[in-house]
Amino acid sequence: MRLHEKQKTGFQSPFGANLYENGVLFSFTSRSATGARLLLYDRPDDWEPSRIINFDETRDRLGDVWRLFVPKLGEGALYHFQVDGPFNPTQGDRFDGHARLIDPYAKALVGDFLPKRDGVCHPPKCVVVDDEFDWDGDYRIRRKLADEIIYELHVRGFTNSPTSGVSKPGSYLGLIEKIPYLKSLGVTAVELMPIHEFPRNAQDGTTLKHANYWGYDPIAFFAPHRGYAWSSEPGAQVREFKEMVREFHRAGIEIYLDVVFNHTAEGSEKGETFAFKGFENRNYYLLSKEGRYVNFSGCGNTINGNHPWMRNLIFDCLRSWVGNYHIDGFRFDLASILSRDRNGNLVWNPPTLESISEDPFLSDAKFIAEAWDAAGAYQVGSFGTRRWAEWNGRYRDDVRRFWRGDEWTMNAFATRLSGSSDLYSHQGRSPSCSVNFITAHDGFTLNDLVTYNQKHNFDNGEENRDGENNNNSFNFGIEGETDDENVNRLRERQIRNFFGTLLFSQGVPMIVAGDETRHTQKGNNNAYCQDSPLSWIDWGLVKKNEDLRRFVATLIRFRRQEASLRRRDFLTGKPQIQGELPDVSWFERKGGAVNWRATKESTLICLISAIDPLKDPGFAAEIAKTRALVSERFPFDVFVEASPEARYDILMAFNATSKATDFIFPEIARQKEFKWRLFVDTAAQPPYDVYPEYDGSEADVAKSFVLPGRSMRVYLAKRSSQEE
Repeated sequence: MRLHEKQKTGFQSPFGANLYENGVLFSFTSRSATGARLLLYDRPDDWEPSRIINFDETRDRLGDVWRLFVPKLGEGALYHFQVDGPFNPTQGDRFDGHARLIDPYAKALVGDFLPKRDGVCHPPKCVVVDDEFDWDGDYRIRRKLADEIIYELHVRGFTNSPTSGVSKPGSYLGLIEKIPYLKSLGVTAVELMPIHEFPRNAQDGTTLKHANYWGYDPIAFFAPHRGYAWSSEPGAQVREFKEMVREFHRAGIEIYLDVVFNHTAEGSEKGETFAFKGFENRNYYLLSKEGRYVNFSGCGNTINGNHPWMRNLIFDCLRSWVGNYHIDGFRFDLASILSRDRNGNLVWNPPTLESISEDPFLSDAKFIAEAWDAAGAYQVGSFGTRRWAEWNGRYRDDVRRFWRGDEWTMNAFATRLSGSSDLYSHQGRSPSCSVNFITAHDGFTLNDLVTYNQKHNFDNGEENRDGENNNNSFNFGIEGETDDENVNRLRERQIRNFFGTLLFSQGVPMIVAGDETRHTQKGNNNAYCQDSPLSWIDWGLVKKNEDLRRFVATLIRFRRQEASLRRRDFLTGKPQIQGELPDVSWFERKGGAVNWRATKESTLICLISAIDPLKDPGFAAEIAKTRALVSERFPFDVFVEASPEARYDILMAFNATSKATDFIFPEIARQKEFKWRLFVDTAAQPPYDVYPEYDGSEADVAKSFVLPGRSMRVYLAKRSSQEE
């Protein structure tokens, strides 16, 4: 039968269920299969299929590809596969002809795991999806990663609290209602915690012992999670997810996905067969010589990421999210697993990473790696090529230790503040390869980082054994919340110190949702199972902590307009243009040169010189190219907001000790052409902690100033492209 294809503008996957005008073509790959069936269902909660169609191995198999066309079938059809073959676990084969299998290329799922019958697992059904969608002219924004301010959030948790005030809480559509808040904060990209399909209940149909709230347990990589759709109609999540992306793009905000290409929810030998295990187990998972699952992920199994089959699936998946959903970038969970070969060994330049980097379809997508795994690999600073950015775990740890007041941390702090050249200056990499963060979903919230010395995870039901023990946190003498005003003032100051450091650092800042309003998880640093008010964002805190939100929004706005904080090249300590100041200068607290070999005391002065983005070689070429992308939908300031008419030299003073300390302006900053005005003072009470109009008091540079313990201060000196 001749296939009549609808015109597509996105990416058509080579396998799965592809919709044609006169039917649906189903296909999957299996080398060792001896037979297969397509199971069609009428309703999501049906136990048995309404129709079973056998694959004819002679007619419907081409090499290792099984293909079956079903005429007069359309959008919304529900299906599983069944595949026969050898069951020999020691040889890596786990075929089960009774198992109902989720299509590895399924574009949507519906329903939940039904209770087992006759020992058979009944997973959610796959849905035939039509990829057509009215994008209304939308396309990906293509902002440079160096210009991003990333905001990590959980789709459900961001709006599910009754305090959110949205009409569709906990959903993709609910996120749309919070776009005005995100714009007011100034973030340029949201990084969504996993939204590809994961189980909502246990594989035997019972309630999960620990709710899979975070979603790091995938079962279908191509499918948006059904639990975040507002409508219960099969496949509605596809349409609603696209609506969300379209509206975020209209607001100039990019969408990144947190993807989990390191394991699946099928687990170890004790887990059920409901997806990859039943198609070609040995190709999709890393196995020992005895056929047991290798567990580099800490979740029971590890995908065989550098096997050609799994590698192609990952490519097709990324292309689908970019082509069909207009996704702007990806954060790869436990990405070091993709650096392991088919025997589990870490290798240099692994095929999967190289192919992702060189894929022409993905050439302008952003890639961010969590450059470690659960088996001891730690590749921060050495992951992939310059196409890859990394979550900089060294930044998190060094900045936390410095502000805690740990001795001998100033060198590391200065290195992190200036872009981590020790990690990323090789192979032509740039400061934007460092994604800087103080907190992430995994660990304490920023409020809890300054409130607890120890984790408090008893609500997780694991007797507080789970979660990280080494948090580099400090509670200022009292564990947990307190009415002590002195302690609370110190905690507020420390939170501002962290935000100030993050947003004045070279590299790409990432903020976790709720940190700007002091969201707390009551000391729980591993809230993976807390689908409850403990994890949901409390929007009442926006009003309660408006001063902090204002502080963060002001710093974000300044960063977006000041090119010197988003440099394309690493700081050198030398002038970039003859006659100018060095790009960065470092001083000890009395204004003299820093003795980097004797830096026990945690005090420091840093002077960042202004740059004109239209004259800077890195920016000038970029800006010219960007202007070609400007349209009515995406005005120029969506991409670059640096103004050559209003540039600032930046002087930062840090005191991470517990005592008030005298600081002296360095001689270079006392030159008459500088008129320093106070911009940030984390020790001051709001509204004097930050000056949104850059109109703080003018500094008397001839005099010293006192910086209270655990505080930072930022002064600005305005430059102009023309003499005033």
